[in-house]
Amino acid sequence: MTTATHHSSAKKPPLLTRALRRTMRGLPPARHDVAHEPGLVVPAADGSPLLTDHYFPLADGDFPTLLIRSPYGRGFPWAPMYGVLFAEQGFHVVLQSCRGTGGSGGEFALWQHEAADGLATVAWLREQPWFRGALGTLGASYLGYAQWALALEPPPELRAMVVHVGLHDLYGYFYSGGAFALENTLTSTMGLTSQHRGTRHLLRASLRLRRHLPAIGRTLPLGETYVPGLGGRVPFLEEVMAHPDREDAHWQGVDAGVAAERLTVPTSLITGWYDVGLDQTLQQYGRLRRAGCDAALLVGPWTHHSALQQGWPEVFAESLAWLRAHLCDDPSGLRGTRARVHVGGRQAWQDLPDWPPATTDRHWHLDGDGTLRTRPPEHPWAPVPFRYDPADPTPSVGGPVLSGKAGSQDNTALEARDDVLTFTTAPLTEPLDVLGPVRAELRVRTDTGHADVFARLCDVDPRGRSANICDGVLRLRPDDAADPAGSAPAAVTVAMSSTAHRFPAGHRMRLQVSGGAHPRFARHTGTGEPPATATRLRPAEVALQHPSRLVLPVADETTDETADETYARAAPER
Repeated sequence: MTTATHHSSAKKPPLLTRALRRTMRGLPPARHDVAHEPGLVVPAADGSPLLTDHYFPLADGDFPTLLIRSPYGRGFPWAPMYGVLFAEQGFHVVLQSCRGTGGSGGEFALWQHEAADGLATVAWLREQPWFRGALGTLGASYLGYAQWALALEPPPELRAMVVHVGLHDLYGYFYSGGAFALENTLTSTMGLTSQHRGTRHLLRASLRLRRHLPAIGRTLPLGETYVPGLGGRVPFLEEVMAHPDREDAHWQGVDAGVAAERLTVPTSLITGWYDVGLDQTLQQYGRLRRAGCDAALLVGPWTHHSALQQGWPEVFAESLAWLRAHLCDDPSGLRGTRARVHVGGRQAWQDLPDWPPATTDRHWHLDGDGTLRTRPPEHPWAPVPFRYDPADPTPSVGGPVLSGKAGSQDNTALEARDDVLTFTTAPLTEPLDVLGPVRAELRVRTDTGHADVFARLCDVDPRGRSANICDGVLRLRPDDAADPAGSAPAAVTVAMSSTAHRFPAGHRMRLQVSGGAHPRFARHTGTGEPPATATRLRPAEVALQHPSRLVLPVADETTDETADETYARAAPER
């Protein structure tokens, strides 16, 4: 039995945590009152003390345990959202600060210690009288990375994982398509260095970074100009900037997602179409499915942050159902299909037997007059050039970012710039459903060999408002981009992430092509110098050439009324 009398140090959760819990709406009623053991000391792999809070139901029973390992502290938002909420539903919740954060001993080293420290924590759990051998993991963002690290050598007690907007490959996060993700990297570094110190410290750090970000974006070298924005030097960030090549030995072992290739632990993955971790979540799902692992996927109309805010009722319900099914032998809350996605344009949820669903790749061909056509142009068109000037970099608008205006935004002003090319269809005569990964297959020529190619799919409504749907960036190298002295242009593919979106009749589809999205990505200096030490700026002349095309995965034809029924019938049993 588990009762409060077995925990001499137990107390009520902190007043602020209880107050924040009461502000959460749209959640199931609590099954139990909750008690809290704060500041327990768990020995890390090398003996460093890891501070840990334990939340548990005030009731008799053999309750399963959830492990959450966080570098962001053990307070807001994790205490009310994970600690109290899941303990209310009948789980022991073990919320731990990663080494070097939140009062834990040792030194925080990005990703290197998570696997060993996770296993050491499970060894400690085995010694606790309330631990009954049924373990699940839970957590968002870097807390998701900590789960994948533990799954590299999953302990036998691990029976379920739930990853919210999570990452498994930190190199891929810092260098999307080879371009340095400046804004998101600075924002997440600010969170890693300040949030574990408390909400006030986080607020001050956030305001400081916001104040300094414009200067960081326009001043070189980045290895020096970032320092005022973060209040001092950050060793792990300097290591990130000093090693831009994935093949560098510095990144050995960074991809914890390889665990999914052999995992047998049932895993629920939750993300949003504008989440910074969307691509990695979909990669995780694909790896799990190929390995034959039981996996579920939920993708909502969310950003990295809004999934845990506006989307929290859906995220919590999905997570609770998965954990009850696999830790409590109660599958009653599971849905009947593996995947559920929110379809933009329809503004509706759709259940699917798997992701990506059955689709047909359809091609829209770029023409030199700025149109997108379903048929290839009859004649090759003349190159369409633009000049990318890093002294006046093409700005970023919306998309999967951690700060500022994330998500779908109005791109009209951006598309009026001379350094942004657009290619647009005629108004659609009938709705078009795009479900899956989008890509642009382009022929590109540059005069320097150094450039970024940023491609974005937009939905243009009848009033002319252009809203971004998905996008991607690719950093060209001199070996990729031919010089203009008579040689053929480089054939490149820009992966533009995935989407589930309906383009309604009367709307137009638009492809943007430009040389960057700043400060979301650090501007390409045009010299090939490393991002930390580059000091010179060189404009690049870039031209698109024939033949180039946009490739969209279009859903098999089916009516709105029968689509969900069709997918539900096709869904395999779990």
